[in-house]
Amino acid sequence: MLRYLLISLLLSAPAQAQVLGGKNVFAFLDLPPAPQITALGGVNVSQQTSDLSLALLNPALLRPSMHTHLQVNYAGYFAGVKYSHVAAGYHAASIQTTFATSLQYVGYGDVTHTDAAGNIMGTFRPADFAWQMTASRRYLEKWHYGLSLKYIRSRYQEYHSSGLAADVGIAFQDTAHGWQAGLVARNMGTQFTSYSNGVQEPLPFDLQIGISKRLTHIPLQLSATVHHAYQFDIRYADPDYEEGTVIENGDTIRAGGGTMDKVFRHFVLAAQFEIGKYVELTAAYNHLRRRELALPDQQGMSGFSFGAGVIVNKLQLRFARSWFQRATAFNHLGISLPLNQWMGLGRLGDRIGWKQD
Repeated sequence: MLRYLLISLLLSAPAQAQVLGGKNVFAFLDLPPAPQITALGGVNVSQQTSDLSLALLNPALLRPSMHTHLQVNYAGYFAGVKYSHVAAGYHAASIQTTFATSLQYVGYGDVTHTDAAGNIMGTFRPADFAWQMTASRRYLEKWHYGLSLKYIRSRYQEYHSSGLAADVGIAFQDTAHGWQAGLVARNMGTQFTSYSNGVQEPLPFDLQIGISKRLTHIPLQLSATVHHAYQFDIRYADPDYEEGTVIENGDTIRAGGGTMDKVFRHFVLAAQFEIGKYVELTAAYNHLRRRELALPDQQGMSGFSFGAGVIVNKLQLRFARSWFQRATAFNHLGISLPLNQWMGLGRLGDRIGWKQD
């Protein structure tokens, strides 16, 4: 089974080159759905924790310890955009499989509707929506594998689109030495219906690889994640860049550029420090975000993100803040409840706490 899963991951990457930004439909799928993910820099496929939201990035991170967990998250994004997310997990011991389901909703507020001459016709409320089902199993002692299926729907006034996507992931965990590695192919799928008849657009596919290490004598976990592993140069095509530019396949791209800068733009680095038993502090750095969004002379905290979590027996509370530019950041709030700790509902009453498998 594991061999066939690896083969499917390797074959999932598109054969043609892609350019980031404005080339894919359903871009909201790349928004961090939970504060834990926001604090980790927006991308992580190997973090060792009991947060259910990590299974949204790598289905292999869905574990039996997340049984009956219910999570609700909310973010006030930029320009009045708000999005929310709810997820729940359940472990079916009889078939040794853990399941999860989640809903993600993005609302863009009231938008003025005008005709071609600029006459106001009223307002409308564009929105994006994704429903995800996830399943995960263990293979041998140290391997996990998982699959997520997503139904996606988008509505912008009279324009509608829907689609189906899949995430396939694997994870290797060595609890004795504190290592975990993950590999995931995200958003493989297609549109069912497109905004314009006969114009079908690709989904925001990504191939991500990551590794995390818990230090032995310090309550610290370090992570490094590589995103867009199938494409070397992912720099933004900026026609105003001072260096010379060339036109390639209809895209304006930079001429030249440092190899190390191109490599490092794939990396998101994160650290999570545990203070006692109940508090977690997280910090991350996303180099691609800093290089593309920071103002040249006022970079500030662009590309950095921070988070704090309070984890007690019956509750997880998390907050994260992520900077896109010096004075532009957004906040993310989330709460997780292990329902099996709050109520007894037959087998739902099995007492499984926050401890990660």
